[in-house]
Amino acid sequence: MGRPQLDRLPEAWKLYRTPGPSFKDAPDYGSADTNYYNWVDQFDTFGMGKNIPIATERYRFIGGSGSGTGKFVVLRVPYPMGFFAKSLDGRIDDPKAGWKGKGIWSTYATRAPWHMEGGKGMTSKAVKFQLRPDPLAN
Repeated sequence: MGRPQLDRLPEAWKLYRTPGPSFKDAPDYGSADTNYYNWVDQFDTFGMGKNIPIATERYRFIGGSGSGTGKFVVLRVPYPMGFFAKSLDGRIDDPKAGWKGKGIWSTYATRAPWHMEGGKGMTSKAVKFQLRPDPLAN
């Protein structure tokens, strides 16, 4: 079974391969990554631009660059070790506050929360992420 010829349709989607490993002997579109949730930041709540697609994976978010090149930006979540994004949504609390007034929220959870860091009694969490325009942004 060959690759679908989606590029022949004028209204077709453009498909991009996400960064990461592929299955052994898989064609170029056989990514082994499992993106749990895909979301589009319509209102630039994260700071990467409007209408940027973001995919969630274990320990990372993958966002489109917004330049139309098909390149991705990988944002790793180093802690907590059990972070696995189960949802994603943006919020602008203060449009005049720049990057400090907006961000994206994610929950992290598993089907067995007692296996998460913290052990027995551990529950799901909601986490806010903000992206500084540069490392020294105030």
